[in-house]
Amino acid sequence: MRIDLHTHSTASDGTDSPAGLVRNAAAAGLDVVALTDHDTVRGHAEAIAALPEGLTLVTGAELSCRIDGVSMHLLAYLFDPDEPELARERELVRDDRVPRARTMVRKLQDLGVPIEWERVARIAGDGSVGRPHIATALVELGVVETVSDAFTPEWLANGGRAYAEKHELDPFDAIRLVKAAGGVTVFAHPAAVKRGEVVPESSIARFAAAGLDGIEVDHMDHDEPIRARLRGLARELGLLTTGSSDYHGSRKPVALGTYTTDPEIYGEITRRATGAFPVPGTGGPRRT
Repeated sequence: MRIDLHTHSTASDGTDSPAGLVRNAAAAGLDVVALTDHDTVRGHAEAIAALPEGLTLVTGAELSCRIDGVSMHLLAYLFDPDEPELARERELVRDDRVPRARTMVRKLQDLGVPIEWERVARIAGDGSVGRPHIATALVELGVVETVSDAFTPEWLANGGRAYAEKHELDPFDAIRLVKAAGGVTVFAHPAAVKRGEVVPESSIARFAAAGLDGIEVDHMDHDEPIRARLRGLARELGLLTTGSSDYHGSRKPVALGTYTTDPEIYGEITRRATGAFPVPGTGGPRRT
């Protein structure tokens, strides 16, 4: 089995529609794919309707969190999307995205960048506007060569010159809310130092004590020494380890299935979940 547990669609900041994403996942030879758009489940229904036979969808979201002034992301899998307290928190985060993005555009303008809000809004379309959309605008304007180049202290990295904070969940609250909604939690790219400051390993130990299920180890932003260290930490703390592409379509240079999760780990995630269940594909074209 080939299992990719972290992808994004146009419901947040990917470039594939939810339907296009599951079709592309099947074409890439995946058996299981998780749709984990930022702070939203809006793409799930479209993805399920288009799900090709032979591909299983894991519903989820990537929740924006902050601890001690450091931003972090928590992958939440197979939770009940209608659980009211978690739904309310996701809405608060989403509602803060537009004011935050407008603030970053103004900061870029103050830095002399000829960026306009209308360009960013066009790029975001119906998705939840975020830094990748602003980064794409910087690429279009020739300010940086790639989206990744925009995520530096010079521009949009955490604490960067044009960075602006947004409403984010306390990770301990997020773990509690996801568990109450029957879901499973995995700390996304916990050591992605190129994105900015990361939480210390002592905090990961505290998350584990609070009920965190796992950490994402195999990720494009982790080199081999980091992966080895994270695997050791996971063994020490009794955490599951996952791998995934963090696919954003054409917005990032990583393909679906570049990194994958062990089937036994996937099985344990599904065993722990009670809020929702993986969806086997029946609505789309048969895989060949």
